[in-house]
Amino acid sequence: MPEGHTIHRLARDHQKWFVDQKLIVSSPQGRFEEEAAKLSGKSIREVSAHGKHLFYHWNRNLLTHIHLGLYGKFRVHSNPASEPRGAVRLRMIGKNRTVDLNGPNCCELINKADFDKLKARLGQDPLRKDASPDVVWERISRSRAAIGTLLLNQAVIAGIGNVYRAEILYLAGIHPETPANQLKRENFDEIWKLTVDLLRIGVKQNRIITAGLDRPLRKLKSSERLNVYKRKLCRDCNGKIKTWELGNRKMYACLKCQKR
Repeated sequence: MPEGHTIHRLARDHQKWFVDQKLIVSSPQGRFEEEAAKLSGKSIREVSAHGKHLFYHWNRNLLTHIHLGLYGKFRVHSNPASEPRGAVRLRMIGKNRTVDLNGPNCCELINKADFDKLKARLGQDPLRKDASPDVVWERISRSRAAIGTLLLNQAVIAGIGNVYRAEILYLAGIHPETPANQLKRENFDEIWKLTVDLLRIGVKQNRIITAGLDRPLRKLKSSERLNVYKRKLCRDCNGKIKTWELGNRKMYACLKCQKR
């Protein structure tokens, strides 16, 4: 499933490509046909992201909410675009580009009340300017759940997925099963800073990179971009990476390096 950096990158790109344009909107697949008819011919005022959720703010107070889920994917075409490929739920045609959306977990037209209710359910998004680490710390410091579980809880921190979870805890030297309420504030501050920094790199580079940060990032091979996720040996101590289920997802950690 795409993590927060991907959704913020999409918001940034779609903002640049489509804002203040009257778009042609359709649903070649047919499952979003009625909603697409309401949007076609209208313009987008803003594209925003919160965690793993993408929002298109149209004129006349219309809102489109998209959650890609496991299989959702955008395809970008230069105009004139080729015929839709596969089950395209949503097609948006602007002046210079067309985007097709295939296989999202959610693609819906919502109102402001729905938007506010959804945002209220989500945790703080480290990539947003209005994010408050103090709010996250208050939640974490009162929880006995494993920190490795809480980092995947989108109601606590929005945008972290399985890859970032493993990499952040490795870089912070924290054992994933450490009860959250046993962390010191300085531990949390390190986690928060790592999260912000790594997600920002992800947005800029359009990929997850947590290793080799002292080198030109675009030149890193895929095998050089991560420290522990899906690796057999720790990049630092060469010890064996342990894997187990935590928070219903596979956890990767070096227990020699992650002792806190």
